[in-house]
Amino acid sequence: MVVFPNAKINLGLFVTEKRPDGFHNIETIFFPVPGFNDVLEVINNTEGSDDQFSESGLATMTDKKDNLVFKALDLLRKDHHIPPLKIHLHKNIPCGAGLGGGSSNAAFMLNLLNEQYTLGLSEKTLEKKAAELGADCAFFIRNQPTLARGTGNIFSPVDISLTGFWIMIVVPPIHLSTPEAYQNIIPKPPAKKPEEIIKMPVEKWSESLNNDFEANAFSWYPELAEIKENLYKNGALYAAMSGSGSAVFGIFNNKPEITWPKGYRVWCGKFLS
Repeated sequence: MVVFPNAKINLGLFVTEKRPDGFHNIETIFFPVPGFNDVLEVINNTEGSDDQFSESGLATMTDKKDNLVFKALDLLRKDHHIPPLKIHLHKNIPCGAGLGGGSSNAAFMLNLLNEQYTLGLSEKTLEKKAAELGADCAFFIRNQPTLARGTGNIFSPVDISLTGFWIMIVVPPIHLSTPEAYQNIIPKPPAKKPEEIIKMPVEKWSESLNNDFEANAFSWYPELAEIKENLYKNGALYAAMSGSGSAVFGIFNNKPEITWPKGYRVWCGKFLS
């Protein structure tokens, strides 16, 4: 079976408070980006008793045992018999860019195994298992626009459509770690809730739909601020860094034509639904 795990963007990201456990509560909207995909192929390994794994495309920066695809497999094997597998992962979504590529791979693996081996797990059960792998993994089980609170693990559906708009995602050769992104953050509730802001026209979002990680990221890596500015200069209705970065995206009425420096990874597509 072959599936196509997609990227996501964050529409706004507000760090609202620090928790007693040392983590932070946030408010953000996860929005799927169909068309910007990895490729995950899984078949039975009829030639041996062990799993086989191969990769192509972008480097994942993780060992096989640490890959979220294998962690998803191991999680389901605790309660279900799944035979030895041949797994191939082709990476198009850059790692460490705030696009959820690894989380998407894990969630799609859970859905794939549930279907391929008729495990009978509900979406709610799959979401609980995905949450064990990472806060935003569970989002990709249903893979629809979602308001996330808590540590990014408390979900509510949101009514938003970007059908007909174009999106350009720009990823420079910069890696930002999540702990790094949280440095010097002063948590505070947003002046307006993200679910209220997105009811406004897209061109109004920039007035109050902020990503609290941008201040740190832009001071350390000015080229990220330059990417955002360039997107606006070329007609973006709204532009922001996604998650803890380093991807920066812009939403446009028409297909953008922008030239970027060598070494940048750029994806552009139209929201069809």
